[in-house]
Amino acid sequence: MSASPIDRPSKDAPSLKVLFVSPEATPFAKTGGLADVAGALPLELARLGHRVWLVIPRYGTIDGAAHGFKEWKRLTVPTASGPVKAVIEQGDLSCPQAPPDCQVSVLAVRYDPYFDRQGLYQESGIDYPDNLERFAFFCRAVMELLVLLGKTSASPPTLLHAHDWQTALCPVYLRTLYAGRPEVRGLRSLLTVHNLGYQGIFPAKVYPKTGLGPELFTPTTLEFFGSLNLLKGGLAFADFLTTVSPTYSREIQTAEFGFGLEGVIREQRDRLVGIVNGIDVEVWNPATDPVLPARYSVSDLTGKRVCKTELQREMKLPVRDVPLLAMVSRLTAQKGVDLVADILLELMELDLHITILGTGDPSDEARFRSFQARYPEKIGLRIGFDEDLAHRIEAGADMFLMPSRYEPCGLSQLYSLRYGTVPIVRRTGGLADTIVPYSPSAVREGRATGFAFDEATPEALLTAVLLALHVYENRNEWRSLIEAGMRTDTSWARSARSYADLYRRVAGGGLEAGTVSPK
Repeated sequence: MSASPIDRPSKDAPSLKVLFVSPEATPFAKTGGLADVAGALPLELARLGHRVWLVIPRYGTIDGAAHGFKEWKRLTVPTASGPVKAVIEQGDLSCPQAPPDCQVSVLAVRYDPYFDRQGLYQESGIDYPDNLERFAFFCRAVMELLVLLGKTSASPPTLLHAHDWQTALCPVYLRTLYAGRPEVRGLRSLLTVHNLGYQGIFPAKVYPKTGLGPELFTPTTLEFFGSLNLLKGGLAFADFLTTVSPTYSREIQTAEFGFGLEGVIREQRDRLVGIVNGIDVEVWNPATDPVLPARYSVSDLTGKRVCKTELQREMKLPVRDVPLLAMVSRLTAQKGVDLVADILLELMELDLHITILGTGDPSDEARFRSFQARYPEKIGLRIGFDEDLAHRIEAGADMFLMPSRYEPCGLSQLYSLRYGTVPIVRRTGGLADTIVPYSPSAVREGRATGFAFDEATPEALLTAVLLALHVYENRNEWRSLIEAGMRTDTSWARSARSYADLYRRVAGGGLEAGTVSPK
């Protein structure tokens, strides 16, 4: 077999060697924002000259031929029920508009009985009953892969970056079952929490399937009110912790946002930092976006007016020069969609349009369908998800609603900034960190990029919307908001530099929380 990119030497040895492990990553498999992070951040680190591997499960939904996956190695993976033979397939992520040697080696763990399924974690809204076995196996396979790289690669990874509960056993295994292995000696670990609401909780009776000893099933490690909690184990054993915004890193230390782990996280706060996500500014670029009816830029917004007209037509709304509000979201309580529904009657008394794209709670879907049937001239509704339509909504809307009850980081508000659509957000998590709220002085200084409110109530949301509608009438102020948003750096480059700074501290043992900030 020909030499693989894994072992190919580089002319200038990169300063960092990082193995990413994620349960999903674009463009291979995606259920949410985690996939966007895992697909984009490694590429940005590679652009900075660092050596990066990305390890994912080889789901049956992945088109291996389209992504160039080929068998690279076979591994024997220890499990609680005996050794399992796994295939490691290899592919690459190439960096668009970057030097040809800028790439990420993608390694996919293939074991069809666990991963050749229609969904990633569930089907028809029901979790797979063997999710513990599936992701415990995946994490053990990652550890065996690290051992293999330690034996065969001239420059193996020195840092393991795990993401969410599905990979949280990696730091646990590293510090326990693999602590004596010379191939991973000195390897440091970092765990990123993308949403603390998802923790990987299982009944205590299945704990032996992790392959760990009973001494680790304690209140300070993996036991959680009588159950097994994988994320808690990762929090306890990782060398450093991150989450996806500075505000969220503080919020998860409170009972309101901690989902029962706030005490554990407070104990780890000296090794916790929040770094805001970025977006792919090549994919989300109104000047080049191929799915838009017209392109535009901050210096020429003519195309945005065309996008608004065409969006009204697409959503079967009359073409009129009225404020167009939009929401693209999962229709769940976390996203605050009930707050939007609670103020729709008041909004329908005003001269405006609102367009909604999303799917989620059946009761919320039914409620919005009822409103749309009652006000077809004012509400455009699409139940489901359509990536191209999401781009056109971001381009055609004037304002974007994100009244989330909690939002670890959020991406839609970043898309909105990029597309000159003014966000109206609740001041929580990443929304608080990425939107500069309107005030006359902030507008004069060219800093204001949106509107924000504090309380998760219909009244607070309505007040923010009414203020935005009032400012919309002042076209100079509104233009200032649009321009400030479009000039905001929403790229991954800024965040990648922050992660690189953190990696160096973790690898070197210099762990001081709060000292890492975007350059």
